[in-house]
Amino acid sequence: MPTSITAVDRDGTQHSLAWEEDQTLMEVLRDNDLPVLASCGGTASCATCHVFLDEAVATRLGERSADELELLEEAEGYRACGSRLACQIEHDDALDGIRVELAPES
Repeated sequence: MPTSITAVDRDGTQHSLAWEEDQTLMEVLRDNDLPVLASCGGTASCATCHVFLDEAVATRLGERSADELELLEEAEGYRACGSRLACQIEHDDALDGIRVELAPES
């Protein structure tokens, strides 16, 4: 069964999306026509899928890898707690109902 999330685009419009088990967060955003460039295709070598998560959600996901953190620290709008690369977030039923905000384009 898909997980339901709310994605807020750069214009502030909210989108209710179904997140399937075989998708990363980047894939569900991209596949639903949100403006996520995903230049590297999900290999964590760009920051074009930079998103903001609530602090509690970001904390629950655990530590970012060194590569992810390095990319995020150079991205526009970086937040020490809350910035993530959507390609690095795998589907998890525990994430049902989360709110995801697209970061500014870099």
